[in-house]
Amino acid sequence: MSDQIPMRVAVVGATGFQGGAVARLLAERGQRVRTLTRAAEADRPPLPGASFVGGDLDDPPAVRRLMEGATHAAVVMPLVYGTEQVRRYARNVAEAAREAGIKRLVYNANTRIPQQSTNVAAFETRRIAEEELRASGVPLVVLRPPVYLDNLFSPWNGPALVSEGVLAYPLPGDSSAAWISHRDLAEAVFAALTVDGVEGETFDIGGAESLTGDELASAFGTGLGRDVRYLSLPPTVFEQALSQVAGAEAAAGVAGIYHYMATGEDPLLMAGDGGRAADALAVKPAPVDEWVTRQPWQVWSTDAG
Repeated sequence: MSDQIPMRVAVVGATGFQGGAVARLLAERGQRVRTLTRAAEADRPPLPGASFVGGDLDDPPAVRRLMEGATHAAVVMPLVYGTEQVRRYARNVAEAAREAGIKRLVYNANTRIPQQSTNVAAFETRRIAEEELRASGVPLVVLRPPVYLDNLFSPWNGPALVSEGVLAYPLPGDSSAAWISHRDLAEAVFAALTVDGVEGETFDIGGAESLTGDELASAFGTGLGRDVRYLSLPPTVFEQALSQVAGAEAAAGVAGIYHYMATGEDPLLMAGDGGRAADALAVKPAPVDEWVTRQPWQVWSTDAG
């Protein structure tokens, strides 16, 4: 694709962490960005260069306004896990994209998805959304990320990492995961929007390497310059903590991924893909220790000095 003419990209989810990273990268590279929100202007996240359409995914006219005049779209579903709700959201996006003549739509499934059907809403609703988008006939690229490094730069992890050297997360310690940052996700989305020859493809994107819990702790130790140990957090503990900020329904949806991983049924679900996605998309995710080094961990320090 030509990089001389800016894309006009409808970004679904730009007020969230993942979609926000995509919107910011697109704007940095001179692309025109429009997104959807019901938030009042004062409550919107800073997205320099982006324009906003009032409404949400349950509002078909608003979704059509979002897509109108756009050339491309980047989509991630919100943290909702009702089957019919997600199907409706995806269908609204698909119909609006088709009507607008979107040249290419990139769908971030927000998770890897097992090959076999499961009873996990976090997987199956994202599978449904993918099916609805693919059925629209709009040229589609699907990205399925594993877990995000940015989850670890948080009030739940930062203080314990800085003060105690403890890295707690609800994945089994022996599970290999190709941890990726929001920034590298955005790079993958940009590539999927622009690289020739990837339409119709599904990519299990991920970081530079697959790491077990101990290997992840070692990479964090290198980045932080201190000893770090991995603690496998029970998914129920994670779910209870998340429900305090995200609500019980969203927390149960997200935690379903970790409950599934704890069964050991698909231990390589979050692992790397042997470099297939990185090669096809011509992206080079940063190693974990480099990402760690770039984060301002001092914000979590309790040392008043």
